Amino acid sequence: MIESRLNRTLCLLLIGVASFTSLLPIVLAVMNAFKTTLEITTDPLAPPHQLHWENFSGAWKNAALGPSLLHSAEVAALTIILVCVTAAPCAYVLARQQGRFWRFLTFYFMASITVPVQLYLYPLYFVFAKLGLVNSIPAVALIYTAMFSPFSIFLLRTYVLAIPYALEEAAQVDGATPWQKFFYVILPMMRPGLLTVAIIAGLNAWNEFVIAVTFLQNDSNVTAIVKFYNLTGQYSTDWGGMLAAAVIIVLPVVLVFVLLQRRFIDGMTAGAVKS
Repeated sequence: MIESRLNRTLCLLLIGVASFTSLLPIVLAVMNAFKTTLEITTDPLAPPHQLHWENFSGAWKNAALGPSLLHSAEVAALTIILVCVTAAPCAYVLARQQGRFWRFLTFYFMASITVPVQLYLYPLYFVFAKLGLVNSIPAVALIYTAMFSPFSIFLLRTYVLAIPYALEEAAQVDGATPWQKFFYVILPMMRPGLLTVAIIAGLNAWNEFVIAVTFLQNDSNVTAIVKFYNLTGQYSTDWGGMLAAAVIIVLPVVLVFVLLQRRFIDGMTAGAVKS
């Protein structure tokens, strides 16, 4: 009894430390977003003496966050659609088909997860420049799809492995084709996994910077994260405005995650089966 209480106390203590460590940067960013640059540089840990709401209006105007947020939403939405459309059938095939080359294909997808984006950034830019796809939001979404698909495929594969094969056999007896089995039997049971994949791909596409700043170079189609980077001055920086812009950019992501966190956690745990 005493040992269980000690373990419980220790777990709560570790959770508290982890929560404090995770939330402290967010709290400091929000708190300093209402302060002037002088107040931030003087004491960034002190609460603001006066709420400077003009930081948010100035950041919205100077960084043109309205159009850039729409571009970020467009990139994220296209990425989610492409990832879900391509990853779901690939996961089904990898889970159900057995053959000589399937293990090699599985290893290829796993290896591609570990490849850093900097390794293929310049060759990819050269090819896209030759094809005239630079400064194209759909082209950036296509790159994100290639980046996030391996993880999405393996996550959805665990859902397919958890679906009894007897359901497909029953559908086959009723005369269903392979595509009909996938659309009417497998796909509805993969919805929690698809939602989890959509959240992960969307959040990563919203926050990604390297690809966005490389392939979107016109002010007319840059994403919000690139606009945030452009707020940095050469000789001086309005830290209050930058932090206000950061809060504005992060707020939609936080709201979406808070609203869907239960489904996200359920989706992650439901797919945790042995492959």
